[in-house]
Amino acid sequence: MSPPGSGQPTGVVPVDRLRGMSGLEFLRAILAGELPGPPIYDVLPFALVEVEAGRAEFAGTPDARLLNPLGTVHGGFAMTLLDSCAGCAVQSVLPAGQAFTTVETKVNFVRPVTPATGRLTAEGRVVHAGSRIASAEGRLVDAGGKLYAHATSTCLIIPL
Repeated sequence: MSPPGSGQPTGVVPVDRLRGMSGLEFLRAILAGELPGPPIYDVLPFALVEVEAGRAEFAGTPDARLLNPLGTVHGGFAMTLLDSCAGCAVQSVLPAGQAFTTVETKVNFVRPVTPATGRLTAEGRVVHAGSRIASAEGRLVDAGGKLYAHATSTCLIIPL
């Protein structure tokens, strides 16, 4: 995982290059450092750590920069990890020339996240991938496997 400030290049991959890669090839190239990570890596402390067909895993460690006024980590951090793992799980099953956009993500927060929580892992798995709509689910857990949030996501499959 490359946290913010690690020096890993970030950027947007040109669409012409994406068109020739399957979703799994694209994600594996990011993971291997052959393509840049997304610019959001410069903002939030998380990154893609594993990917296979139908499954994507992100990990991140929350810190004090992410606190809300109540002293817990803002729910947007958990939501970002869950939306990322579910969406990339869908991307991992798409052929060359296709991508996705999230239509809806529903998150259930089951316990608060604090900086003391430590590293969190979000694992997304495809539930169904049709020709136009795909769905995936995600779970956000700590190092001991304790659940912090879970989600379902619906994605629209689009041509590049």
